[in-house]
Amino acid sequence: PCLPLAPLGLLVAALVRCTSKGPILFRQARAGLNGEVFELMKFRTMTVASGPRITSCDDRRITCSGRFLRRSRLDELPQLWNVLRGEMSLVGPRPELPEIVAEYRDRDRLVLSVRPGLTDPASLAFRDEAVWLEGRADPERWYRERVLPLKLGLSRRYVRRATLRSDLRLLIETVCLVARGVPAKQPRRLRP
Repeated sequence: PCLPLAPLGLLVAALVRCTSKGPILFRQARAGLNGEVFELMKFRTMTVASGPRITSCDDRRITCSGRFLRRSRLDELPQLWNVLRGEMSLVGPRPELPEIVAEYRDRDRLVLSVRPGLTDPASLAFRDEAVWLEGRADPERWYRERVLPLKLGLSRRYVRRATLRSDLRLLIETVCLVARGVPAKQPRRLRP
């Protein structure tokens, strides 16, 4: 899946390099299959500065090109390398930070029984979570307490019901939603 997208990846890499200082790729430890930690890769969309790991769309560290890359999901192209290395699959629960996974309840550990993926029902339903985090005094706490339980519920349901057919449908739905830029509806339980 990487070869046809290589020219696009080179263009995005050049955009990142030309518009802000720092490395082209952002690397972060994530928990994968059976909780094994691997290095997830994305194109860098933020300045190299410390701050919260959970970011909202109004985070000042996000670069101008980074806003475009996040909106278009082009920042996630390097994760195809994670797929080729066997650390991720195209469809599966999104991998979380190891410290967040360490707090999973027993029932939530079900999502670690499959390889994490680029997309799943939770990532589609919460594709605009950075917008919903905007203005929160403590985005990480709000994410852990309010967003994560809902995402884990969707991911557990996916793991229990996944089939090749449902995975293909999710891939097609992901491409269509990203291409059309359709915003996600914020769940009632997250509305102020």
